[in-house]
Amino acid sequence: MKYNPKQRRKLRATKAYNNNTFLNSREARSLRIQCEMIEPGIRLKRLGVDHMITFFGSARPKEDDQNYIDARNLARMLGEVEGATGDVGISSGGGPGIMEAVNRGAREGGAKSIGMGISLPFEQRNNEYVSSDLDFEFHYFFTRKYWCVYLTKAYVIMPGGVGTLDEMFEILTLIQTQKMPAVPIVLFNSDFWNRVVNFDTMIEYGTISPEDVNLFKITDDYDEAVSYISDNINLAPK
Repeated sequence: MKYNPKQRRKLRATKAYNNNTFLNSREARSLRIQCEMIEPGIRLKRLGVDHMITFFGSARPKEDDQNYIDARNLARMLGEVEGATGDVGISSGGGPGIMEAVNRGAREGGAKSIGMGISLPFEQRNNEYVSSDLDFEFHYFFTRKYWCVYLTKAYVIMPGGVGTLDEMFEILTLIQTQKMPAVPIVLFNSDFWNRVVNFDTMIEYGTISPEDVNLFKITDDYDEAVSYISDNINLAPK
């Protein structure tokens, strides 16, 4: 939307920060981005969330899908172990499928259930298991991704599509290039990950180093996944 200052003549005098026509215009995009960068941090701090364990995964699995069941159980177990202190929240992208399973499991485990949602034309609002005060909706993917990473001290990456792979590889790139410290990363469902991403071939072609595969753990075992995160998570203040 192009903002036309002449439109003001048709309205009562309005301060710029109360002018919705201006705030939703192309020219004010940088202000909207700033809002999405600043407000979530203020809210998370106010609600006592200092750290997050973030799950990524497909929006498509239903309640009876094994990946849904696995995500729900892992979120519940991590909520019971790491969420007990109250300052560690379990976070998902807020939508259906794996994300719903994560928020459902987080609530069952007694942890703060965070939904980092995105407004899309083909999806509804965040799932019902997100805590109402931790229910975020972003317009911009990159600001949402920032908040999925900034406070996160461990990741569980479930089977997913293009979006999940994008999130996984960006995190690995940030760690590989030392733009963020190494954190425990679990790729859950070994059959999926070993078939979808052939890390050995990448090593063979020299596109990654052999030690890069130590940046994550591939497993099918709940206890192994939870122990790997609990043994390696760093909850020291930033």
